[in-house]
Amino acid sequence: MSKQSHSCNSGSQKKQNEKNKLEWWQLSLIGVGCTIGTGYFLGSSIGIITTGPSIVFSFIMAAVGTYIVYRFLAKMTADDPLEGSFCSYAKKAFGQWAGFSCGWIYWSSNILIMGSQLTALSILSKFWFHQIPLWVFSTGYGVTAIIVVLLGTKGFGKIENILAIIKTAAIVMFILLAFSALLNWIPGDSSDAHVPHSMRELFPHQFIGFWSSLIYAFYAFGGIEVIGLMAMQLKKKEDAPKSGSIMLLVLTIIYVLSLGLAVCMLQYQRFSEDESPFVKAMENTHLSFFPHVFNGAIIIAGFSTMTAALFGVTNLLVTLAKDGDAPSFFALKVKKINNLPLPSLGIATLGMLISIITALLLPDKTYEYITTAAGILLLFNWLFIIISAIRILKLNVLDKWMASIGILFLIGAISGTMMEKMIRPGFFVSIISVAVIVIISLILTKLKAKKKEK
Repeated sequence: MSKQSHSCNSGSQKKQNEKNKLEWWQLSLIGVGCTIGTGYFLGSSIGIITTGPSIVFSFIMAAVGTYIVYRFLAKMTADDPLEGSFCSYAKKAFGQWAGFSCGWIYWSSNILIMGSQLTALSILSKFWFHQIPLWVFSTGYGVTAIIVVLLGTKGFGKIENILAIIKTAAIVMFILLAFSALLNWIPGDSSDAHVPHSMRELFPHQFIGFWSSLIYAFYAFGGIEVIGLMAMQLKKKEDAPKSGSIMLLVLTIIYVLSLGLAVCMLQYQRFSEDESPFVKAMENTHLSFFPHVFNGAIIIAGFSTMTAALFGVTNLLVTLAKDGDAPSFFALKVKKINNLPLPSLGIATLGMLISIITALLLPDKTYEYITTAAGILLLFNWLFIIISAIRILKLNVLDKWMASIGILFLIGAISGTMMEKMIRPGFFVSIISVAVIVIISLILTKLKAKKKEK
């Protein structure tokens, strides 16, 4: 009787687990939600100023590089699903030090990104509420993000799906309005509208400007790491490549179309670092509702990516703790609260709080360097993904060529930050951060080896 009962319970539990798993299209939507953020809605302005209309080619190049990274990550996931995703594969390929370094580089970069996103969200919110202090908005958005993560994987997935649809709808709205404006279907001044038709117009700052702009394009695609971590939640692990391919195809189409239209509607010199290129491009149409709608879309985008980062670092710290790369205390989960790792969430929240305070206290330029460094650190993780795949998977000739191209593109984006004075310090901060983490990992690996010998 007890055997039968156990069998029924086991079957019921299995059905429940399957019910909580994600379909491939749901992961694609979450991917869009995790990726479209302030890096695209705001950061692309700096990219346009840096390289001009050729920012479109920067985004196409970044899309190819991102696809290569995700393709290898998905292949490793389908071949050998591991809870720690890219960090576990780095450990499998190169040993303990690589898993430790990969995990803590990702954790540190996302903590910084969360702080900068929260600060950006607070500044954007003052568009409507001028008198409210920044820290009030930061606290409100931070608490809301924690509540979303507390809903668990299923709740997080549903909310990210809704936010993804809203963000995508905002971009589609811009594309339709921009086409209408260029065809003079909307009243306004179209004297600035111009389609670049020569190399000089496309690349006004030549190769150096294009090279420097790559970091902004790659940064707009940041978020695939969270999809790698969530691929474990798929009903069919082999659907991971399809899910990522559809996600990147959708992103590339809307990114390239929207940016192409923006640089055709306005001369690139008119864009500002402090304003969304899409709001700026539409200013001659005199559509009074557009700045308000798009400001709301940017806030939703920033909140979505910030919440995704919090979800990612919370789950990653659990894996690091299980693997002995962080104190075991962080692996503890509370069954009554969706089986969530509260200690891991707590330390991520503390890191986010410190990051917010730093963002509010330090001068804008100084914190800009730190957040740039965080973006570069993400690309270091992407490099880890490709070189881990080279070591782990049996690659054919095409795969080897793709790996080489991916590595070349990523190194190009990272080194391009040396060409731009405004973000050059971020390059050095990122190199120092990586060096410190790698040194700590090597020391800990040696100490563990000595303990085993004893």
